[in-house]
Amino acid sequence: MAMSMHKLTAGSGYDYLTRQVAVQDSTEKGHTSLSSYYAERGESPGVWMGSGMAGIDGLNAGDVVTAEQMLALFGSGHHPLAEERRAVLPDDAADGPVRAVVRLGTPFKVYAGDVSEFRIEVAKRLEDLNVAAGRKRSTAIPADDRARVRREVAREFFEREYGREPADARELAATIAKLSRPKTTAVAGFDLTFSPVKSVSALWAIADTSTAAEIERAHQRAVKDALKFIETHALFTRMGTNGVRQVDVTGLVATAFTHRDSRAGDPDLHTHVAVANKVQTLDGRWLAIDGRVLYKAKVTASETYNTALERHLAESLGVKFAERPNADPRKRCVREIVGVDASLNQRWSTRRVAIVARRGELAGRFQRDHGRPPTPVEMIQLAQQATLETRDPKHEPRTLAEQRTEW
Repeated sequence: MAMSMHKLTAGSGYDYLTRQVAVQDSTEKGHTSLSSYYAERGESPGVWMGSGMAGIDGLNAGDVVTAEQMLALFGSGHHPLAEERRAVLPDDAADGPVRAVVRLGTPFKVYAGDVSEFRIEVAKRLEDLNVAAGRKRSTAIPADDRARVRREVAREFFEREYGREPADARELAATIAKLSRPKTTAVAGFDLTFSPVKSVSALWAIADTSTAAEIERAHQRAVKDALKFIETHALFTRMGTNGVRQVDVTGLVATAFTHRDSRAGDPDLHTHVAVANKVQTLDGRWLAIDGRVLYKAKVTASETYNTALERHLAESLGVKFAERPNADPRKRCVREIVGVDASLNQRWSTRRVAIVARRGELAGRFQRDHGRPPTPVEMIQLAQQATLETRDPKHEPRTLAEQRTEW
């Protein structure tokens, strides 16, 4: 695998990172003991990281992230400790001092009604389906039924707006994509997701606990190596008329959440690094990241992670990597750990198999509807549709001990 990247919108665009952490009862910084690491349900709490943390008074790299801090920074673009800092001011404090203690530059523009009317209506009808079938409202609904409901609601919204039915499946798919987007346009940050190749997760899942811990440490070191590359070569802001000047910054402000499995329950060690769209210039001003440079560096940062992970695992465990042919001749070979059976990697790729199968079904339907194969751009759209349609709800949180027993 590698590093993927997508934007986080202001408002509620970040909250999927904290949902699985909230089930834990521990309020300590980290785990109180090794036994608690294996016994607590849900994912491990996130931690603050990045050289830019030097400019965040009251927090340090390595501190545990709270939901309130995420809401302040990624939800509205304020200091992570905005509420605490505001609370120490007198009740009659003027606006100027209040802004000085709670702001990090200009707050994000967050529009009311971040969840679209379309998404609300789809969710309501899915609940109605469960009720009609005598199930709980929150019961997971099969992908085909979810897709059918989305198409029905999108067709109704289209007819209401244009006074006619969609001309074809492509116009309907475009409508679904448009209606599904959140109304918020402000970019609160970037989710950099670091995922090792499948053999690393497979070995981590079934190895003895000390070996598994070494694998996880190697993964975390590789993530830090990639972030150091980004801070050194790809992190800037812009100033002046129309952002004419590229300006150096102190470093990134980020939170890291490490997750253990996929939605299908397969072992999938990966870390989400939520990089705030707030960077501090060398003279102390807080501005937005120059996203163009960051996106251009994505491939190199991804390769930095992959190379570093191989190096760290070789040094700590002595494992070797070798290329394995890809079933798709258009894609390059993947480097996997020598000795981890390819069939095990395949067995624990349930999510990917489901996406590929659904993508094939959608491409076949497109061919029948249009009398031609989809273009490369249309295939990308179909792949995105397949990803959404096969996405099951997150399963109930489990302890690492329970997961390891099952694996």
